[in-house]
Amino acid sequence: MTEPTRDEERAAAGVDLKDALGGKLGVAESGLPSAVFIVIFTVNGQVLEPALWAALGTAVVMTVIRIVRRGSLKYALGGMFGVALSAFIASRTGNAANFYLPGLIWQGGYAALYLGSILIGWPLIGVILGPLLGEGFTWRDHPARRRAYSQVTWLWFGMFAVRFGVQLPLYLLGMTVALGWVKLAMGWPIFAFVAWMSYLILTKAPPQRAPSAEGDPAGEPVSDPSAEDAD
Repeated sequence: MTEPTRDEERAAAGVDLKDALGGKLGVAESGLPSAVFIVIFTVNGQVLEPALWAALGTAVVMTVIRIVRRGSLKYALGGMFGVALSAFIASRTGNAANFYLPGLIWQGGYAALYLGSILIGWPLIGVILGPLLGEGFTWRDHPARRRAYSQVTWLWFGMFAVRFGVQLPLYLLGMTVALGWVKLAMGWPIFAFVAWMSYLILTKAPPQRAPSAEGDPAGEPVSDPSAEDAD
């Protein structure tokens, strides 16, 4: 049996990485209900109830699509729960801006979590993707892989931090329409950019190699002093 080539290893990792990031349908599930809400809210004279029902209906449809395709429900159910919670808070308070409150809290929480993981030397992307890509946590002993996971975690921290910093003032000022459209503009485009950059960084990082049967030291991680400051 022949050993997989470097390109084949990267191709396999790339497929797994895209799946771990949720795929195209996962992106739609995370942003489409919010997009439907702000469109209906804007064109319908800023009436709250129709926009809420439209967003909830969209989340249900996305979940049904997952079921029909026999795909993983974790993204659809997570998105549906988020939309339901947002709709409940907005409906109970009568304040349309509160539809975006859970999302704002999550953005700030994610930013803090990603930053904290970097500061303690366990970049969160590595913690999440390492086991999914078959590396476990051995990437921490490979400077190039550890540096790559740290760089990608910085990217995701930046995305969440920028979103939170831009959208929070709009929420506090009660600028619901502006908040909705800004959230939409900062949703799919930025997510796609960060996900693609993550894919490039992680697939270009040198793959780990297991030690050979003869104890070839080439399989051992190589010390890289320049990587010590990467975290």
